Amino acid sequence: MTATEQSYQAVLNFPFAPVGIAISNGKLRAVDYLTPPQRDYTQQVPGLRCVIDAIKVYLQDPKREFDLQLILEGTPFQRRVWEALRKIPSGSTLTYGELAQQIGSGARAVGNACRANPCPLIVPCHRVVGVHGLGGFAGERGGEKLEIKRWLLQHEGVL
Repeated sequence: MTATEQSYQAVLNFPFAPVGIAISNGKLRAVDYLTPPQRDYTQQVPGLRCVIDAIKVYLQDPKREFDLQLILEGTPFQRRVWEALRKIPSGSTLTYGELAQQIGSGARAVGNACRANPCPLIVPCHRVVGVHGLGGFAGERGGEKLEIKRWLLQHEGVL
């Protein structure tokens, strides 16, 4: 078993990136964008099929919202930001500053919470953009991660 297989119950190559999926006690614990190439595999664990099916539905219809049981471990502030992210509808974006204003915080703190998001895609931090451009994604200001953000926003009809 590889190190990746020890970390995730599934790795699937979706059009935007290989995705590692971690499940604990039947609930989604993490979604990680992995560096290609990755070998697809799926373990038999409770809750995993539901997550995979939900992502596949999203890929067919980007307006479908995710309704999954999540384990979101973070600070109270991070969890508040992540809850606000889940309220941004598909096809819409907010700037870091707009989201910060909604929750009574600062744009940089919102960006840091987005970077710490354990379930990107499901908790749609890709819908938060900079005032002038896409901003960052998953702690990066360019490269593969920003291309994932661009793909997701194009899929949702934003770009």
